[in-house]
Formats: sequence, structure tokens, C-alpha cells
Amino acid sequence: MLEKDKLPFGQEIVDKIIADNGERPFYLYDEEGIRSNIKRLQKAFAWCSEYKNFYAVKACPNTRILDIMHEENSGADCSSLPELLMSDAVGISGENIMFTSNETPAHEFVKAHELGAIINFDDITHIDYYKKEVGALPKIACCRFNPGKAKEGNAIIGSPLEAKYGLTYEQLIQAYSSLKEYGVKRFGLHTMVASNELTDSYFVETARILFEAVLEISEKIGIEFEFINIGGGIGIPYKPEDKPVDLDKVGQGIKSEYERLIVPSGKKLKIFSEMGRMITGDAGYLVTKVLHEKSIYKSYKGVDASMADLMRPGMYGAYHHVVVLGKEAAEKTEKYDIVGSLCENCDKFAIDRMLPKIEIGDYLVIRDAGAHGHAMGFNYNAKLRPAEYLMHADGAFDKIRRAQTITDYFATLEDSRLNGL
Repeated sequence: MLEKDKLPFGQEIVDKIIADNGERPFYLYDEEGIRSNIKRLQKAFAWCSEYKNFYAVKACPNTRILDIMHEENSGADCSSLPELLMSDAVGISGENIMFTSNETPAHEFVKAHELGAIINFDDITHIDYYKKEVGALPKIACCRFNPGKAKEGNAIIGSPLEAKYGLTYEQLIQAYSSLKEYGVKRFGLHTMVASNELTDSYFVETARILFEAVLEISEKIGIEFEFINIGGGIGIPYKPEDKPVDLDKVGQGIKSEYERLIVPSGKKLKIFSEMGRMITGDAGYLVTKVLHEKSIYKSYKGVDASMADLMRPGMYGAYHHVVVLGKEAAEKTEKYDIVGSLCENCDKFAIDRMLPKIEIGDYLVIRDAGAHGHAMGFNYNAKLRPAEYLMHADGAFDKIRRAQTITDYFATLEDSRLNGL
């Protein structure tokens, strides 16, 4: 049996949740797994006394997930007003919030400023926009660096030369000069040019680029940087053959670059990151029931979840490991496409996947769905959003988001004929 076929829960937990939730797909998050991932990341950077991860709220925006982050001394990386409000509601506020957004509406900058968040500017024009719309500048300002040819991206974000994010090096010089002129005295530098990257050295190289940029910009315009933010992007092993990122190797590699470049300069920098996927990704599961089977040119198993619940396979062609609950150790003798009910042919969780023989009524567990899973869901075909549950170390669980109802879906329609449906 593959390691990927082992689950931290069994039929008993699923049956209890079904009794609570009804016959609908649901998300289940493993609290113990989430906390373990946070601790592994913090251990890798223990050499830096002022290291902090700002959890990327967009990965799994739920206040109960953010409660765990707060309890484990993580900050929040926010990119919208609701994410700011959720973070503040659980006690993550002030400079424990990094506001990294793009094409940002004025009212969102205003709220981030009110909360005292670190502002990470995505474009040089946003500085004057912020100054005009907010009526002030942040106490601590950061700019997102797009290194262009100096750094390769990957398939999800793309090449930095084609990415919409960040400032060029020349723009960084102008931006920090303007911020200095406007009276800002505290500065940081950020970049993120890859997503779901599994190469250890990639993140060490990212830190090196930021260290070198900090030294050059400091000398050119006479400012001191307080931190670098290496961004997120550490991937998880979605496929059974994937190797996880060696966090200790990344941490020690960045430490070596810090000692080589920063220590001789006499400067001191905090190290920040904004990991989301590697914290909750492999600790989340989408559980769905097999409703139908179809044999034409291929063999299909139709489930009650759809791309509206987990869009990564349809959007990216992303691999998510599928486990047949109760048949984890069974031989994989059958080839199936696992499909949902959307009126889109890309609504497929798995294509030509070898699995144990599946019967109608079986439950499938789609793994590694704890980041960019529920968060990226939608209502196409008027599909309703699933519930979310949090499983504790003792096997008990809490509902942390109820399933969307038809009333919820109709609530924004100004049509009295739908009242009471």
C-alpha cells in the first residue's frame, strides 16, 4: 500500500459527519497535521530569532483555521477586505498582518491602514494612490520585487517576465526613494515568483536575490531594511512519487546566505515568509460519494462532488491522490475517470487512474485539498458549496463552516417569487 493511501481517519469519522451533514460532499481538515506542519517550518528557521510565517489566508480562509495560526504564533498574509476582517476577528492584527494585494481598491487599503498592517506594494503607482486615498502612508512599507530574467518562475505563476506581479529593480529604487521622501522610515522587501515548488535550492536562491537587493538599495538611497519576505510557494508532494521539500535544508541554506551576505555588512534582518499550501494543503481532504457508473469509450465513476468544489484538477490538470475509503490496501486493478456533474468536460478529479474496484455507494477521499480547495470553489450550475469540518487529535470534530443552502444561493436575488423556497 502506498503511503498516500493511508488516511488519518476511517469510516467511523465519515459516518458521523454524514449523520451531521447529510449525504453531501464535505471537506475535512486534520488539526494535528496542520500544527505539525507549522512547527516543522518554524524549526527550520529557528536560527533566526525574529522569523515569522504569515499564513496565506487565501489558501483556506476560515476563522477556525486562523485560530490555529494565531495559537502557533503565525501571522496572516491577506489580499482582500474579508481576509483582513477574518484575521482581525481572531486576534491577528497590527504588524502580524502582511497586506499583499494587487489592483487594490481604496477601501481595502484604508482598512489595512486602520489595522496597522504591513503594506506590501505591488506597483510603484500604488504608493501615491495609497497616499491620496488613505491620507497617510504606512508606518512600515514593503515592495514586491519582480526579478524578471534574474529568476525563473514555474507553471502555476509563470515566468516573472510574463507575471502581472511586482516592481522591476529600477522601479524599486524609485519606489523606496519616494517612500523615504514621504517620511516612511521602516522598510521590507518581498518577492514570490513560484507556486507549489518542490526544489529545495529554489527558496535559498530567492533569499539570496533579496539579500543582494537589500544591500544594493540600502547603499544607493540610504535606507535600512527591517525584513525580507521570501514569499510562499513551498509545494507539497501531491503525487506518490513526489519528494517533499526538505525544510531543514532550506532553512540552513538561507542561513548560510545570510551569514555570507548580511552578517559582514553589520546589518540585521528579520526573515518572513507567507507559506499557505505547505501548512494546510496536505492536511485537507474532500470526501465524496460515488453515485453513478458509466461505461462507453472509457469507464467513469460519477461522484456527488464536482469541479465547483475542487477546481485544481480541471483548472491546472493538477494531480490529487484518490483513496477509496475502506479499500486502502486493496489491489488497484481498475482504470477509471472520476468525474463530477458539471456541464463541463473538464470536471474530472482523476483521468485514467488505477484504483481498486469501486462500487456505487463507496466513498472516495481526495487528498491534499486543504489549500486552494474549498477557497477556490464556485457556484456554476447553481452547485452549492460544501461544509468544512476540523478533526482534532482525539478524533473528535467540529463543523467550522456549514454547507451552503438553496436559501443562501437565492438570498442575493431580488425576486420575491423565491421567498420560502
